[in-house]
Amino acid sequence: MKKLLYSFLILSSATLFAQQKNPAVKFAVADNAIGTVELFNAKKNILQVSKVYNTPASLPQGLKKYSSVFTKGVTEYKFKNGENTLDRMSLSNINAQYNIPADNPVFIEGYEFTDTSTMIYPEIKKRAETKDHNGKKALFIYTTE
Repeated sequence: MKKLLYSFLILSSATLFAQQKNPAVKFAVADNAIGTVELFNAKKNILQVSKVYNTPASLPQGLKKYSSVFTKGVTEYKFKNGENTLDRMSLSNINAQYNIPADNPVFIEGYEFTDTSTMIYPEIKKRAETKDHNGKKALFIYTTE
């Protein structure tokens, strides 16, 4: 009976955690930094679609480290003039802004980013909050209000 109860609790907590991920968010990449399709579509005057990868298996080597996040694929954008004019910031720097240790993971729409050297476009952040995650303070970023 105990095994059944423990199995149920583990399954329930895993299901609850998995439900925190927002499947509606469409991540995109430009100049080796993560943004969203929504952000990049709003910047069509300086960006153009370069390539769409539909599955994690089709990701190029430079994006494979994000295969757990890009489960539905990802769109890669290129800057039209070849020069990035958007602000970029590492997740470790964003953690520092919230008084969180630089190496603590960051969650974007429920997807965990453990490599805090990852660059993102801070414009995707509409709302952020700090929460306890496995006994550590973690930043949770949301791309919608």
